[in-house]
Amino acid sequence: MKSYNLLLSFAALLCFAPVSAQQQSPQLGKSSIDEVLQAMTLEEKITLLIGGEMGGKATTIGATGVTQNLVPGAAGTTHAIPRLGIPSIVLADGPAGLRIQPTRDNDPNTYYCTAFPIATLLASTWNTGLVEEVGKSIGQEVKEYGVDVLLAPALNIQRDPLCGRNFEYYSEDPFLSGKIAASMVRGIQSNGVGTSIKHFAANNQETNRMATNAVISKRALREIYLKGFEIVVREASPWTVMTAYNYINGVYASESRELLTDILRNEWGFKGLVMTDWFGGQNAAAQMYAGNDLLMPGRPYQYDEISAAIHTGTLSEKDIDTNVRRMLQLILASPRFKKYPFSNKPNLKMHATVTRQSAAEGMVLLENKQNALPLTDSIQTIAAFGTTSYDFIAGGSGAGDVYEAYTVSLVEGLSNAGYHLDKSVSNWYEQYIKEQTEKMRPMGNNPHLAFFNHPRMGEKVPQKELLEKSAETTDLAIITIGRNAGEYVDRKIENDFQLTNEEHALIQNVCQNYHKKGKKVVVILNVCGVVETASWKSLPDAILLAWQAGQEGGNTVADILKGTVNPSGKLPMTFPIQYMDTPSSTNFPYNYKADPEQIIASIFTNRGLKHEQRNVDYTEYTEDIFVGYRYFDTYNKEVSYPFGYGLSYSRFYFDNPIIRQEQDNYTISIDITNIGQVSGKEVIQLYVKAPIGSLPKPKKELKAFAKTKKLQPGEKQTISLSIKTADLASYAEDKQAWVVDSGSYLLEIGNCVADIKCSTQLIIP
Repeated sequence: MKSYNLLLSFAALLCFAPVSAQQQSPQLGKSSIDEVLQAMTLEEKITLLIGGEMGGKATTIGATGVTQNLVPGAAGTTHAIPRLGIPSIVLADGPAGLRIQPTRDNDPNTYYCTAFPIATLLASTWNTGLVEEVGKSIGQEVKEYGVDVLLAPALNIQRDPLCGRNFEYYSEDPFLSGKIAASMVRGIQSNGVGTSIKHFAANNQETNRMATNAVISKRALREIYLKGFEIVVREASPWTVMTAYNYINGVYASESRELLTDILRNEWGFKGLVMTDWFGGQNAAAQMYAGNDLLMPGRPYQYDEISAAIHTGTLSEKDIDTNVRRMLQLILASPRFKKYPFSNKPNLKMHATVTRQSAAEGMVLLENKQNALPLTDSIQTIAAFGTTSYDFIAGGSGAGDVYEAYTVSLVEGLSNAGYHLDKSVSNWYEQYIKEQTEKMRPMGNNPHLAFFNHPRMGEKVPQKELLEKSAETTDLAIITIGRNAGEYVDRKIENDFQLTNEEHALIQNVCQNYHKKGKKVVVILNVCGVVETASWKSLPDAILLAWQAGQEGGNTVADILKGTVNPSGKLPMTFPIQYMDTPSSTNFPYNYKADPEQIIASIFTNRGLKHEQRNVDYTEYTEDIFVGYRYFDTYNKEVSYPFGYGLSYSRFYFDNPIIRQEQDNYTISIDITNIGQVSGKEVIQLYVKAPIGSLPKPKKELKAFAKTKKLQPGEKQTISLSIKTADLASYAEDKQAWVVDSGSYLLEIGNCVADIKCSTQLIIP
């Protein structure tokens, strides 16, 4: 701490040095990186590797006590070294859109960003081209608001339905996660700004996330938890990678040279920069040696640790020269270094349209009895039940939240679509919501509490007379069930994964009253993740999984209900019948209770590896590679809705699978015909069943997928899917290598893991 302050005092003198002396120093961009690096003092090198202050303020070396408020609300900035022409660059969250402050001191303007659909919904589109377009829109806002690197996308595996940040993640499957995330990275970076794929790796629970130890076999780590990251690195070249908070097999992710140098750089060929998650890791010198180049948000003691390690010889200056070189390469690529004239005026109107359209393709139709949807022209008046119908959830909390200008509620979307709402029901809910809002107490004043999921008001069943009257006077009932989640805390089983007693009663009573009158009921799931459906899904006539669709959510739901859009979303994870059916359930902290203030305090305290409380201090991944559908499908475990599932208003016929081989590459073509009455899109999923070999394997694994264009009734499209021999490999721990067994591989093609339409064989000699 003392030496850090001395450095700043010394650096302050530099701003009074003769101009000619400063001009003689190499300048980044005009001189080579080698020349700039050679001219840097050891103090400057170390300081460059430690981030600026939290909250978008960066200390400028050469002007002690002066801060630059570059982009208010950004997650952080890097240090500047003016004498060498090195500026600060800005890093900001997050996965569902740019997260910055919408208002600024002494500034009448607003700086809203677009709330795009959550990652889980985008994965449910199974449409890489569409996701890339969403990424382009996000990247445009990043650039026009003066941000250099977006701290996204997040692609950890949805190992368990209750992980608090699952909404920021794509899927339980690493292949789907990797392909969707790679598309997002390409889209964002097409604007000339960077991404930071996160959290590398195995950040699959929020409970004690700063210090928990993920105990994972080498095979599961490679095949499940690293595979998505590998796909993104190889196919999209992200500018940066963010390391996870947790330990992996006893070593902090940000301090693991095996993970960050041996695997990420030497094996996968990653050329970019690695940064910590905010306050992540424990030993700054160990992080540098491991290959973690930038420590965020930056703390003074980290300077002292690195400096001491160099002076004692446990860390060499050559080691940090490698880190500094990567920092300089990142800064050189940044819009701020290139003096891009950002406008603070991204095209929010166009991006709202992108949000509405992309969300529609990711919503999943779970039930549709007797073609209850789309709504016919005879449906004019609707009663909207459930508090979430009036308070629609655009996205999750924490780093995944966005400060958007508005959120379209379900009732607003229905009104915009021309439907008439039952005023008696609407007035009842508005009064109830007002009363409950006044009763709810704030969590506290600590700014870190903003990252927590704030409790939502409980549900209430309207009185019998109101239900009977609404069933008599309206054409249709809609019930919306809402769920949200955020950082630091995982979800629970009771009243979260499971519906509350009041929600069950609401669905039951509304269905009973409306079905007596021969009228239909539709349930909308405006949720952050998987919820229990098996116990009640037989009651309503249709169930639409809307996820959290961003700021245009209500309009998007109305588009699907009305039939303006034919749903084509497919589940990127499995919906189990009950939580304990999940293979990770016995190794997940589903019943852990923690005080928010204690959680916040733990961020700033010294954390060491502990083996005291199971699933909190350490979590054993005993399910190994059998995550999600790999478990349910292999062990014939019944589920509520299988991986890849989703209904359409149309029907599609799969036919004529043909394999073509060119060396180690295989192309599988298949004809898809719309045999329904309305136009729509279909998702084609290719699963591979491996022969019995040297290692136990799942019954089948997703290896390729594609989505058709919008097919008119009777229209056919030939889809081509590609796989390589290497895609069939499993990781053999005894050989420390990927191994492809010889034999006959069954290629199964369908629109769901449980609905295979046709198959063919592939022989590997």
